[in-house]
Amino acid sequence: MFMNLAPQLEQCLPTEVYRLVVAAGQIGQEQKRPVCIVGGVVRDMLLGRTSFDLDLMVEGNAVKLAELLAQREGGAVTAHSRFGTAKVRCRDVTFDLAMARAETYSYPGALPTVCQGTIDEDLRRRDFTINAMAIRLDGDRFGELVDPCGGQSDLEKHLVRVIHGNSFIDDATRILRGIRYEQRLGFKLELTTEALLRRDLEMLGTISNDRIRHEIELILREEFPENVLRRADGLGVLGKIHPLLKGNGWLQERFQRARNVVQPPPLTVYLSLWIYHLSSGECGDFASYLKFPQTVVQAIQDTTRLRENLAVLAQPGLSPSTVYEFLKGYSSSSILACAVACDTTCVSDYLHLYLDKLCHVRTSLNGRMLQQMGIPPGERLGEVLRALHRAKLDGQVMTRSDEEELVLSLLGDLPGG
Repeated sequence: MFMNLAPQLEQCLPTEVYRLVVAAGQIGQEQKRPVCIVGGVVRDMLLGRTSFDLDLMVEGNAVKLAELLAQREGGAVTAHSRFGTAKVRCRDVTFDLAMARAETYSYPGALPTVCQGTIDEDLRRRDFTINAMAIRLDGDRFGELVDPCGGQSDLEKHLVRVIHGNSFIDDATRILRGIRYEQRLGFKLELTTEALLRRDLEMLGTISNDRIRHEIELILREEFPENVLRRADGLGVLGKIHPLLKGNGWLQERFQRARNVVQPPPLTVYLSLWIYHLSSGECGDFASYLKFPQTVVQAIQDTTRLRENLAVLAQPGLSPSTVYEFLKGYSSSSILACAVACDTTCVSDYLHLYLDKLCHVRTSLNGRMLQQMGIPPGERLGEVLRALHRAKLDGQVMTRSDEEELVLSLLGDLPGG
């Protein structure tokens, strides 16, 4: 069914963005090259959802069109000629412009071999019908919806459908992406698509660890990642990534607790909660398998180490300085993960106390000021600073004057004072 979305384009896109896509279409018309908006922004526009992830596509030389657009509009271009793509920056607007491509896969899980293609060919190589739509920008076809795979119909039916039967074999990361789209949009996997997904679970083994990790990171950046993980668990997907991974009700509750503390939680918090019940060795194997960066590995290790030592905090009446000394060596992500995972109220309260208050406590006096009061640099200075900080944590000193009095008393007690 023919549909023209020109009014929606003008209504949905910010004024400057709309002006630039119109200009891109005009240049495409002059060059006799079809130009279109493509991908998720088309899907989201039809759903009435806001999207700022703007991608343009042209049949032919994308870098040349980008350069002509930047020259006309006073922008800049970062070209990637090898891939037929360019990033255009015009004032406060940045978007990608790509060459329409056709592609083939030499074996399951391989990165595709690409060549120049048409808009129709490019759309048919994509993952799901709802992502395989475009809006023409050139000439008399401005605003025309290009929908060779029936994406608009699947949007209306709230279905996530693969474009062909070998889709998951060609690229098994689509298994994770399909579940992510399903849960984000409140859709359902189309019945044949779900059957193909179950059939092709073993193909996850053909995907590099880096690509699996990237998909997991995208899942954990969703608004409600626990829904994606629970669905993936039910479909048997998580077990193919790691046999001990779960997406159960415990995880749903803890993710929500984390969001009640900070919005959105850092990826390291979600990840630490997801593997919270794994042993330290299993956590290490998981982190190594997916090749997480060192900062993420450190957060996972901190969480495991803290979890194994939480009994230290299972004592009512601990002083704030004692809590601080115990926790100061752990990352904030690991402390938050343990705080929302722990079912012992006393322990959880101490962890939240550290995050909400103790880690922010600072004394008014610093080392330079103590030297001005007559304490020379060295071990004595460090002892006084630590004693002063403990007193501040425990509420024994409140003002700068209180701190100065404490320092003078400490000087009298120290050897050589």
